[in-house]
Amino acid sequence: MGKDLYEIGEIPPVGEVPRRMHAQLVRPERYGEPAEAIQDEVIDVPEIGPHEVLVLVMAAGVNFNNVWAARGVPVDVTKTQARWGEPTDFHIVGSDASGVVYAVGSEVTNVAVGDHVVVHAAQWDPDDPWVLAGKDPGLAASFRVWGYDTCWGSFAQFTKVQAHQCLPKAEHLTWEEAAAPTLTGGTAYRMLHGWPPHTVQEGDVVLVWGGAGGLGSMAIQLVKLAGGLPVAVVSSDEKGEYCKKLGAVGYVNRRRFTHWGIPPRWDSPGWKDWLEGAKAFGKAIWDALGERRSPKIVFEHPGQDTIPTSIFVCDRGGMVVICAGTSGYDTVVDVRYLWYLQKRYQGSHLFNDDQARAFNDLVREGKVETTLGAVYRYEETGRVHQLMGEGKLPEGNVAVLVSAPRPGLRDLPA
Repeated sequence: MGKDLYEIGEIPPVGEVPRRMHAQLVRPERYGEPAEAIQDEVIDVPEIGPHEVLVLVMAAGVNFNNVWAARGVPVDVTKTQARWGEPTDFHIVGSDASGVVYAVGSEVTNVAVGDHVVVHAAQWDPDDPWVLAGKDPGLAASFRVWGYDTCWGSFAQFTKVQAHQCLPKAEHLTWEEAAAPTLTGGTAYRMLHGWPPHTVQEGDVVLVWGGAGGLGSMAIQLVKLAGGLPVAVVSSDEKGEYCKKLGAVGYVNRRRFTHWGIPPRWDSPGWKDWLEGAKAFGKAIWDALGERRSPKIVFEHPGQDTIPTSIFVCDRGGMVVICAGTSGYDTVVDVRYLWYLQKRYQGSHLFNDDQARAFNDLVREGKVETTLGAVYRYEETGRVHQLMGEGKLPEGNVAVLVSAPRPGLRDLPA
């Protein structure tokens, strides 16, 4: 008979599911900064339904969703997950994982116990009429983010997911390398390929904000693979050189400019100062390229501080596509540039199965590097998300070991 609870780093025999598990939880009564809000607790292992899979998490990827969940803003995640009949008194953070299938529901056919998988973060109701009609599940009313809109995230010994979320793990990657890039990479893939006719084409200039981060480092590689010309926006020359190694043709150091944030009214004296700053930033893009060409696509996620500039520098008929608002949510758009030059301001959220699979295939084929910047221990989960919230993480993606007892493993330890 198996144990009731395994400690972190202990791995049950494949297919043996204990009754209890360790998990990194946030609770409404302690919403706040991640270092205090995210704490290890022991809870029951969740039961799975007919179309669900239970995965032993070997490693989990760190992303900003978990910072938002810890703070309880912009939404209380426990109230969101109540819509799906899940617990309202706690939330397990995490929307990226690599691991091993330990149990499958009665209707699951795409994976089996013992399979090594990565888990993508997109969930939806399989009976949603929109989905049944063959339309993009990413636009379905029932669409939700696993580990943010739902309870059972990846920072736990076991996670409950829908079967379609499971994709084959790249054999050449360690658990932590495999855990880190799926959410950011799939998100970048949809932003760059999911909004026709504004999909990245050969020769297109693409401005990538936060080029050295997890999301930006994936975007740079995807633009390069499509034959585009990625220009990174970074906070230091060192990060800029890192981006060039990934394939950026050049970079712009944003710390050389001071016009960020919501600009003054267009009819006030201060607006001209802002405009000069935006023009100088646009010229810096030309300098990075070595020619006077503006971005056909601006790959956005900072939001409040940067959207006015992104709209300004985007090329005539181009697109600013945004997936987050890490600097704030109140963006200002000068509609003169938007309508007169026929630019597009497009929101983009996560991905669908096809987009997640397409990105994962690129990883499995070795065409995209996972850009793992650092690995942390399970006990450091709160701390690493605190560092992310403060903008103090190293370049690339970041992972945390959960059941994997040490970095560098590609298989279950003997």
